[in-house]
Amino acid sequence: QVQLVESGGGLVQPGGSLRLSCAASGLTLSTYAMSWYRQAPGKERELVAGITSGAGTTNSAEFVKGRFTISRDNAKNTVYLQMNSLNPDDTAVYYCNAKKWELIRLDDYWGLGTQVTVSS
Repeated sequence: QVQLVESGGGLVQPGGSLRLSCAASGLTLSTYAMSWYRQAPGKERELVAGITSGAGTTNSAEFVKGRFTISRDNAKNTVYLQMNSLNPDDTAVYYCNAKKWELIRLDDYWGLGTQVTVSS
């Protein structure tokens, strides 16, 4: 059974940092395209950052470029999102996602999310 478990969220002051973790079981993270999404109250879920399978090429949304970094630890089967210079607009539930195409079938898994609140 596949599980993605996010952790590391919490309350942080503007300008602060958090590191989110997404621990996987039942799949090998390095063979999946991994992404972090977020959803703020009343808004659509949006892509924050992603890392490809294999070589682990990364990319991030313009609104977090230079502040957030996605990374992967294959030995721990865990993906991280380092978030720096947080501001109140970053307040949201952050979700981990794993995707892989198996011929014509898309394997698409989500975690339950972790709340990040940026407030003074």
